[in-house]
Amino acid sequence: MKRTMTLNLTEAEMDALEAICEEKGISKTALVRQALRLYKSVDERLARGEKVYVESADKTEKAELMVL
Repeated sequence: MKRTMTLNLTEAEMDALEAICEEKGISKTALVRQALRLYKSVDERLARGEKVYVESADKTEKAELMVL
């Protein structure tokens, strides 16, 4: 069953959402769904005590992802 939700964003947030959607060629709904899946995955790992890192392509830089 699908449910509908209204989401209020600032102008800057909406601009960012629209820019990403245009860049990726996806709808706003698809982007929000992807973001939720990503957040859930990261949150579950952090809840298990795991750490999540972002690494540069050449592997010279590595930073731990912090979720607030």
